[in-house]
Amino acid sequence: MPRLLLASLLLLPGPLAWADCRQLLAGEPLGEPDYACLRQVYSGPSDQWPAPHVDPDVQWKELGPLPERAPSPEDNPFTEEKARLGEELFFDPKLSRSGQIACASCHEPDLAFTDGRKVSFGHDRLAGRRNSQSIVMSGFAEPLFWDGRAATLEAQALRPIEDPLEMAFSLPELLERLNDSADYRQRFELVFGKQQIDAVQLSQALATYQRTLVRVARNTRFEQFLRGRHNMLSDQQVHGLHLYRTKARCMNCHFGPQLMDNQFHNAGMTYYGRKYEDLGRYEVTGKAEDVGRFRTPSLRLVSRTGPWIHNGLFPDLQGVLNFYNVGMPRPQPVGEQTNDPLFPKTSDRFQPLGLSADEMRALRSFLDTL
Repeated sequence: MPRLLLASLLLLPGPLAWADCRQLLAGEPLGEPDYACLRQVYSGPSDQWPAPHVDPDVQWKELGPLPERAPSPEDNPFTEEKARLGEELFFDPKLSRSGQIACASCHEPDLAFTDGRKVSFGHDRLAGRRNSQSIVMSGFAEPLFWDGRAATLEAQALRPIEDPLEMAFSLPELLERLNDSADYRQRFELVFGKQQIDAVQLSQALATYQRTLVRVARNTRFEQFLRGRHNMLSDQQVHGLHLYRTKARCMNCHFGPQLMDNQFHNAGMTYYGRKYEDLGRYEVTGKAEDVGRFRTPSLRLVSRTGPWIHNGLFPDLQGVLNFYNVGMPRPQPVGEQTNDPLFPKTSDRFQPLGLSADEMRALRSFLDTL
């Protein structure tokens, strides 16, 4: 038994019942955390954990362990052979015009399927404008990309191929290249039953492989904690878990086994009218309310997926937490912007949290277990 937990137990007047601990944790704000009670409650069934602090309109789901792979749609059923073909394609630079850039160039396995750069570069070393997200949880996301421009994983898989800043190819040219390969024709025939390779088969193979990447997030300390190995989290990390679900308000956007809500929010990082301006979801929908809204990323493996936010401007995860703690930036219109219908508004989801230094350390320590 950890010394801090043992000391906490010894200081209690007597053993607290489960209900007593739950009642103790129900009050806010917490003073000095009672680690014994925190561990007792969070070692129990998740449906008996304290209620999360979420806004009334949030359709949240409780945290939970991940499945072995993401679900497949009916028109693209999973097979091991299809996933292996998709993996070969994912790492093959033949999918780019130059023959030098693969999907894995921006989504490296050793970097939690990101690239560690502020923004990615592609064809002729051209820099993009957005950070390369981890695709480990992409099989649970709909729609996809920071701005949601792809409705399905199959549709997403083909977009980088034709993006002039990424692989700068065209699908007809790529399909001609793949069909010129006897090896690929044979591989596709084994999986799809015909030698002629088409764009649908290509997208289905790539998407099938991506749906297996959830396995990368299934061996974390938090995943093992959720599966019953409650000694995998320290007292500080259990405290961070409690803060995540309550005072830190993380469950408003990062909930369920996937730790995301498949929604779009304006976190005050639009840089409207400035150097790093990015209108986000508005570029897809044309709706004024979508200016500056970006898709909620999953927090699985979050400590390994930096730099953070859509343009990678945060090289340190602590900087992101500091911004969340103060409620995120809330730019105000000035001058001619006062009547600008597109001037972005930071989402009300973000509120000042008032986390202390100790609480911030506990929250960060918990995020490291993801």
